[in-house]
Amino acid sequence: MLLGDIALAAWEGGETRLGKTAWQSLDSVVVGGITAEAAKRIFGRLRPSETNDPHQWFQGGRSFPSGEVAEISAIVTPYVLEYGQERPGVYALELVVAYDAIARVKVGAHWQTDVLAGWALGTATGFLAHKRDNPFILGIMPHGVTVGLKKQF
Repeated sequence: MLLGDIALAAWEGGETRLGKTAWQSLDSVVVGGITAEAAKRIFGRLRPSETNDPHQWFQGGRSFPSGEVAEISAIVTPYVLEYGQERPGVYALELVVAYDAIARVKVGAHWQTDVLAGWALGTATGFLAHKRDNPFILGIMPHGVTVGLKKQF
């Protein structure tokens, strides 16, 4: 999904509604990824595949929060917030996040609280990125990126 999001942002640029939302989504992923990585280093929770005890915190593990679920929810949240009211089908994107969260728990990569925290983190960063009028990453890129590849062809 991340590669598709990057491609969409580059294709649309920042001048269209869809392009702006794609850049907000990328902002959300960056902030969510940095925050999730910091939290993993701070909390050091062991994964279910490493222990049967969910209370193994500060042991050097990398379970809390789920970075993958944070990433997926960070990608979809700006789209849901931007288009959900007028196109309710967009809410179905949250099913992708739910599927990923369930899969991460089933394969023993995360505890349920890990994926819930990742989901909350991605949603929070998506909300914050969506509230910004100008996407941060787009602001530091060269001006030509705002045009988008589709207009340059």
